[in-house]
Amino acid sequence: MKFLKRFFDGVQRDARLFLFVLILLEVYRGLFIVFMSSYMNEDSGAAQIFSAMFTGLRLSLKTAGAVTLISFVFVTIVGLRQRLRLVIGIAASFIFSLLFMLRFPYYRAFQSTFGLEVVQGFHDDIWSIIVTMFQEYGILWRFIVALILTLLCIAALSRLLIIKTFPLPELDGKKKYFFGAGLGVGIILFGLFVRFGGSFTYGSGINWENAGVTTDDFLNECILDDAQALYRARAMAKRMEAGEISGVDANKILESAQLIATNHELTEKNLAPYLERKAKGEHIQKPKHIFIILGETFMQWPMLGKYDELLIAEGIKSLIAEENCYYSRNFMPNGDFTSTAITGLVTGLPDVNIKVNYQARTYEKLYITAMAPAFKELGYKVDFWYGGMPSWDSIAKMSLAQGFDNFYGYPDFNAPKQTTWGTKDENLFNALLAHLPDEPPTVHLIMTTTNHPPYNLDLAAEGYDIDAVTEALKKIPSVDDVNQLAVELGHYWYMDEVITNFVRAASEKFPESIFVVTGDHAVRCDPSTHPTLFEHQSVPFVLYGAGVTKEILPPDAVGDHISIVPTLIELIAPKDFAYYSIAPSLFESDGVGFNNAVFLTSKVAGQIDSDVMELLPHVASNELNDVNLTDERAHALEIIGAMRTVAWWMIINGLFLGNDTNN
Repeated sequence: MKFLKRFFDGVQRDARLFLFVLILLEVYRGLFIVFMSSYMNEDSGAAQIFSAMFTGLRLSLKTAGAVTLISFVFVTIVGLRQRLRLVIGIAASFIFSLLFMLRFPYYRAFQSTFGLEVVQGFHDDIWSIIVTMFQEYGILWRFIVALILTLLCIAALSRLLIIKTFPLPELDGKKKYFFGAGLGVGIILFGLFVRFGGSFTYGSGINWENAGVTTDDFLNECILDDAQALYRARAMAKRMEAGEISGVDANKILESAQLIATNHELTEKNLAPYLERKAKGEHIQKPKHIFIILGETFMQWPMLGKYDELLIAEGIKSLIAEENCYYSRNFMPNGDFTSTAITGLVTGLPDVNIKVNYQARTYEKLYITAMAPAFKELGYKVDFWYGGMPSWDSIAKMSLAQGFDNFYGYPDFNAPKQTTWGTKDENLFNALLAHLPDEPPTVHLIMTTTNHPPYNLDLAAEGYDIDAVTEALKKIPSVDDVNQLAVELGHYWYMDEVITNFVRAASEKFPESIFVVTGDHAVRCDPSTHPTLFEHQSVPFVLYGAGVTKEILPPDAVGDHISIVPTLIELIAPKDFAYYSIAPSLFESDGVGFNNAVFLTSKVAGQIDSDVMELLPHVASNELNDVNLTDERAHALEIIGAMRTVAWWMIINGLFLGNDTNN
């Protein structure tokens, strides 16, 4: 009877803890919607908001239940001190308050609640991320606000928990056993109701996979409380590591290999014949130097006509205007992260959400599609120049393992450190330019760093007119923070200027050189709270230099990062030169460019894992009747599935199409 009395009291106090956590999450959800309402669609009214709040409440039953379960087990059942329940509530309050404060800058950067970027961060330079959070995202004041919110939570929860509970009814004989059994059944049923998100079955319940019940992407993200968002990121990462990736089907490896092969009739048991391509013959004289420039967050949208007044992409636009330059707007990065762009170019593998730079196979032998071997066979030395630390994300180690001759980070050319991530772009390009006279024919893969938070460049000293850009931004609808965006675009402007100056200086010094200019990714800097898929994801493809003409490739050829190397090889290699590539060159584009989340064709952009699609901004009005969205999507997904399946197989199993993976 004594245990039952304590148990009954504990259940009531646990119920209060449960309600407290549930209400706290719902309050934070509502506040986030209010403070970030500029990200909501204009046509999303009260009904959509209510739907998001109610669905979120159901989903947060799980989170509140998980917190309460700790108290239920250790305090109510085991009988540890009552104070532990308050400690659990305080810990939960602090965690959720801090995550609530961090959600704001995270959403502004990625336009999503906590996602795979969090998982990526654990493989990144943790110290640099911490410094960036302090310098750029106000982690200190956000931490202080989270503490204040926690203190308010402590005051409320401590009062709630000390309120007198209902006494155990006076029961005699079998009644107390029936009461205990009924209480136990009630707790079990309540646990099931909570576990399935306001239902007693999985099919009718709410979970992170089916929680997007509104037509508003922002509200759908708000439905996930921060704990559920982190759970989503963890679940997605585990699925990806297990090969559960959209488009990947290990059972269709042969069909996938046949689809991307130049000879679709092959039936070999090794992937090499499917990936072999023969150059059609050089289009230009073999250049002395080849420069592949990955600009940090070199998104394409500032180059669009509607943003001309910003005047922040005048350098790249001036290169495009010259006769010896080709430009495609239909181009995608390999993913949302710098390392994904780099690994895609170095290995020739599209992103399948497996960190290639942390796979043992990457360091055991060359991928057959790796960039360096083909260029070396053509007589080039292959170097990597990076404005950051060589140790970052094992990029130097991975590049050297995949055949690069040298890797130069900013310490190697004695450049001063500008931010926690590295040196100024100007120092990087000056060092490379000074290095070139003593070099044999070379291919240089170059990664910049300045256009990255923390945004601490002295923009005024560099000549950036921040006031003019701020005024121009005020004319763009739905800009979240005009002043902050003006600062970010100043770093884009600086990068654009430095890259352009380098291209001109290197061209003057070595006129027989060619250049590719693109971006590592586009996400993190959008023109408004409602960017199009094209604005949010696309990067430019610019080919410039000796022998290049505006007609050298098909107009607006469709491609992505893994199209770059085969394009360059087809550009300069003699006829029948053999090389290996998953993607065709832009000379023979399959009409699809893609990354981890979005694809584009010559007409549309679309999300890979949903039916969301949009016309590209440069599709002429007279072409609209010729666009079949269903066909465009079906073709894109077929190509994406085949390439992803082959890439995943190469990373996990190697080249042999059988059970023996020792190859």
